[in-house]
Amino acid sequence: MTAGPMPAGFWRRYLALTAGANLAWEAAQLPLYSIWQTATPGELAFAILHCTGGDVMIAGAALALALLALPPSRRQGRGLVIAATGLGLLYTVFSEWMNVEWRASWTYAPAMPRLSPFGTGVSPFLQWLLLPPLCLIATRTILRGATR
Repeated sequence: MTAGPMPAGFWRRYLALTAGANLAWEAAQLPLYSIWQTATPGELAFAILHCTGGDVMIAGAALALALLALPPSRRQGRGLVIAATGLGLLYTVFSEWMNVEWRASWTYAPAMPRLSPFGTGVSPFLQWLLLPPLCLIATRTILRGATR
């Protein structure tokens, strides 16, 4: 990733990789939420797709905000990855707290390990710690290979 404009196809590839990675993660972590025990298969499928859509929007917004917030000299590899990942992670900690603890929009199953001090589930925390950098690095690698 360079300090200039993003290479052609960057956003499309990044968001596609993000969608695929988050779809897999959402499906895998579903047993850690109480909906796993109470919902129909159709409701579970809707929850996975709904959450994946939200994940893609969060990832796109975090990356856009990182690009806006960073000076041009820091919009390169590591700086951008750290900023976008940090913004997505901050939003996730807030959203999980708000939706689990305050609004009770969803609940964790007893099997979900939780982190202090906000009670954030370990799985969504790891999702936002790992997937954005992996998808950004994969996007950069794919685009480098396409230009050769």
